[in-house]
Amino acid sequence: MTENREYVARLKWACRRGMLELDVLLEPFVEHHFSDLAPQQQADFERLLTCDDPELFAWFMGHERCNDPALASMVALILERNRELLR
Repeated sequence: MTENREYVARLKWACRRGMLELDVLLEPFVEHHFSDLAPQQQADFERLLTCDDPELFAWFMGHERCNDPALASMVALILERNRELLR
């Protein structure tokens, strides 16, 4: 159990980006939804965190579309789940 908490803590730290707009999308997603994801989705989320901030920002704001279907799906899921948190 401690290992899982440390893992999630590391993910939350990785969600702290150079842009506040990304922080407010990524950190709540990890806190509320990451543990419910399938293993492949968790891996996709971790891979998403390796992308550059300007790229992530463009995807989340809808200025560009991610060419990687798995990452594009993760972006859509994060946006959807964050909308649910605001309801």
